[in-house]
Amino acid sequence: QLQLVESGGGLVQPGGSLRLSCAVSGSDLEFYTIGWFRQAPGKEREGVICESRLGSLSNYADSRGERFTISRDNAGNTVYLQMSSLEPDDTAVYYCAARDHVVCSPNSWQFPSWGQGTQVTVSS
Repeated sequence: QLQLVESGGGLVQPGGSLRLSCAVSGSDLEFYTIGWFRQAPGKEREGVICESRLGSLSNYADSRGERFTISRDNAGNTVYLQMSSLEPDDTAVYYCAARDHVVCSPNSWQFPSWGQGTQVTVSS
């Protein structure tokens, strides 16, 4: 059974940076497409960024594709979300999710495996 555990959340000032980690166990990371999602209070869960198991990237939360970066360490079975120039609207619980598919999706319902989430708060 695939398990995902996020870490690295916390409080950061506007304009700051943060790196989240997603440790994967139960199977090899290389077989999975990994997405990062977030959910703010009172809002639906939304896709942030995704990397397919073939290496294709899809950036959903940042139209300029500059503030969020996803990377993976297949040997270490860990995926990272690097966030920069953070804004108060980025405050949310951030989740990593996995699907056994070759392409990304912004839809949370297409990902069967989820971590427990990590809180990111952007505030001065």
